Amino acid sequence: MGAGIPRDGNPVLAGEERVGAVTSGTYSPSLEQGAGMAYVRADLAESGTELEIDVRGKRRAARVASRPLYRKAS
Repeated sequence: MGAGIPRDGNPVLAGEERVGAVTSGTYSPSLEQGAGMAYVRADLAESGTELEIDVRGKRRAARVASRPLYRKAS
């Protein structure tokens, strides 16, 4: 996710179309950026899909990712 922290209810966008909504989000210290979970249309839910999230009126880049988002170095 780009700069900004996704929050519950933020719209998820594909171009000009609203395709989902954030269900939870916060700042991830291990990723050093915002991270969140969202419901999106099934055709856009594949890992690697580039989307945007409207965070307080500013569009922020986002990418669908598989869990875990972070792997601890061994």
